[in-house]
Amino acid sequence: MNRVVHPIEQESFRRLRARLDTSGFPPLTRAVVERVVHSSADLEYAADLVMDEAELQRAHAALHAGAPVVADVEMVAAGITRRETVCRLREARSGPGLTRSAHAVRLAYEGVGPGALWVIGCAPTALEELLTLDASPALVVGLPVGFVGAAESKAALRESGLPAVSNVSEKGGSAVAAAALNALLYHPVPTEETL
Repeated sequence: MNRVVHPIEQESFRRLRARLDTSGFPPLTRAVVERVVHSSADLEYAADLVMDEAELQRAHAALHAGAPVVADVEMVAAGITRRETVCRLREARSGPGLTRSAHAVRLAYEGVGPGALWVIGCAPTALEELLTLDASPALVVGLPVGFVGAAESKAALRESGLPAVSNVSEKGGSAVAAAALNALLYHPVPTEETL
């Protein structure tokens, strides 16, 4: 089913491209950068985001083949359109040395196992917990926000070698994390004619 793009969104992307030249990015990287910038109205994301096109291609294929999508919080889950997500935050409990967000990651992993796409836009502790698991993710969208642990957790994600979309600064959040995943959802699946 083709996605119908509203005229306001079309105009917004036209204006974005008038202010930011994204033509030098490879296709999926460009889609993620544009969607994140569009969701935040923050042009600086173009230089702040870190991702690898080959990893995005594999993640795109996994996503469109039906790999599960896990969100750290319901705000991220609500922002992901056209796909059911797993979010276990409501059932999670905090404990000594364990935040609710970290527990939610453990609970989600028990349900989805390896090969999922993880979308973390709120809690650095959720990203930190994911890095302790042997999750073998198809992709980690690691864009938590905050002054405590956000930049450090994203640096740890990049150092882990896992396929990822992250950014260098402290900024991030639910909207941009969902936007990065939506960019992969909305990007067309290659057909035999386009290969």
